[in-house]
Amino acid sequence: MAQHPIDLHFWPTPNGHKIRIMLEECGLPYRIKPVDISKGNQFKPRYLKISPNNKMPAIVDPDGPGGEPISVFESGAILQYLGRKTKKLYPRDERARIAVDEWLFWQVAGLGPMAGQAHHFRHYAPEKVPYGIERYTKETTRLYGVLDKRLKGRSFIAGDYSIADIASYPWLIHWERQGQAIDDFPRIKAWLKRLSEREGVQRGMSAALK
Repeated sequence: MAQHPIDLHFWPTPNGHKIRIMLEECGLPYRIKPVDISKGNQFKPRYLKISPNNKMPAIVDPDGPGGEPISVFESGAILQYLGRKTKKLYPRDERARIAVDEWLFWQVAGLGPMAGQAHHFRHYAPEKVPYGIERYTKETTRLYGVLDKRLKGRSFIAGDYSIADIASYPWLIHWERQGQAIDDFPRIKAWLKRLSEREGVQRGMSAALK
């Protein structure tokens, strides 16, 4: 039976790109429903029914469990859902899955928020706050160091290529805006190149809204 396209509520941000990469890598049909966060569209009542935390992205899968539609918000939860749905990029072996989950949660609870704050204080804050810039830039540097150490002897973060890599990639490509020197993290630099050569990643990183 043909799959119905998944509605991807999307704007071209690191978290939005995560899900688009996953959909491309898994070969799932989808259609983009733009959520212009610059205009506050994430606060519209209709969208809040899908994503009550008024954040993007979110998906609506018409072919959800039991054949009934399901909506999913929070990028980490969406990646896990799509991995279970397709049995791709999210291992079924419990030990392997735990490794992926560890690094997925590392990204959604650590790298994303800290790098996001570094972006904000370095580029978007209405006034320069040296304490904020230093605090979040240094914590982002620490997190880069954690990942660079993890990648020693590994091509991917948690063994085989997985949602752990997909979650981190769209954030780490913005290393310069986060105040990081990528040459200080040679394993991350090589990993970024490795992922950038994947066709699914290239298509998923498109900013196009169609």
